[in-house]
Amino acid sequence: MGFFDKLKRGLEKTRKSFTEKIGQVIMGYAKIDDDLLDDLEAIMISSDMGVKTTETLMEEIRKGIKKKEITGPSDLRPFLQKKIAEMFAVGEKESYLERPLHVIMVVGVNGVGKTTTIAKLGNYYREQGKKVVFAAADTFRAAAIDQLEIWGQRIGVDVIKHTEGSDPAAVTFDAIAASKARKADVLIIDTAGRLHTKSNLMEELKKIKRVSEREIAGAPHETLLILDATTGQNALNQAKIFGQTSEITGLVLTKLDGTAKGGVVIAIKSELDIPVKWIGVGEGVNDLRPFVAKDFVEALFHQEK
Repeated sequence: MGFFDKLKRGLEKTRKSFTEKIGQVIMGYAKIDDDLLDDLEAIMISSDMGVKTTETLMEEIRKGIKKKEITGPSDLRPFLQKKIAEMFAVGEKESYLERPLHVIMVVGVNGVGKTTTIAKLGNYYREQGKKVVFAAADTFRAAAIDQLEIWGQRIGVDVIKHTEGSDPAAVTFDAIAASKARKADVLIIDTAGRLHTKSNLMEELKKIKRVSEREIAGAPHETLLILDATTGQNALNQAKIFGQTSEITGLVLTKLDGTAKGGVVIAIKSELDIPVKWIGVGEGVNDLRPFVAKDFVEALFHQEK
């Protein structure tokens, strides 16, 4: 099965709670009236698109009606698909690896699948022929270090670690030195995820960033925030909090296949304008792939023939 088919299958629950419901509502109306627009609004909010994003899209629909771009209920679905695709297209640019060593710092609260996602990311780059190193800088949990090490052995990636309770910035320093010595292409730094509302954790992240920057110009070249799509609007709140203290360059949405709340992807892009860089639609090590807005929107609005 190709990744687009996996994406279609992975978005099935969201599609049922969003686009299929829109289709059902549209079929019940002969013309566009306030009741139809109210029903549409309710569907968007219930699919975790959030009030603000829903208001934006409803405003676009009203403009479309005035401009005669929408003349009847059957025009609503393709119009929405087009507008959501346009939302994602703003500021979308392809990622590229810095040379000679591309440093990625990964942040996010515990429980979002951070360490597993790092393993999948590392595996993706390995399959592209890159040499990858992991830094076990989540030193607050011995389990996190062990888990990363197990993954490293499984996919053939070196893991640089210290003991539990060590200084995460010191682990980062050693990992950069080891990556340079081993001529690695990509260094992925795992970080602590507990208590995202506590300033001391945010200070640790800033320290890791400072050490990276001191050792390599522009590092970390990416700071990826891992979010669990099943948490819906809570994922949006986490993105806001991390965005206040870290320069988040991209998002990784995990567990999209397990939720009807995939609409949160649209909310995050619309409200925070942080690009979604990767999406996970399964348990397998190859089920994390770069986010392609066109494919995502196409899969979301897909209709079985």
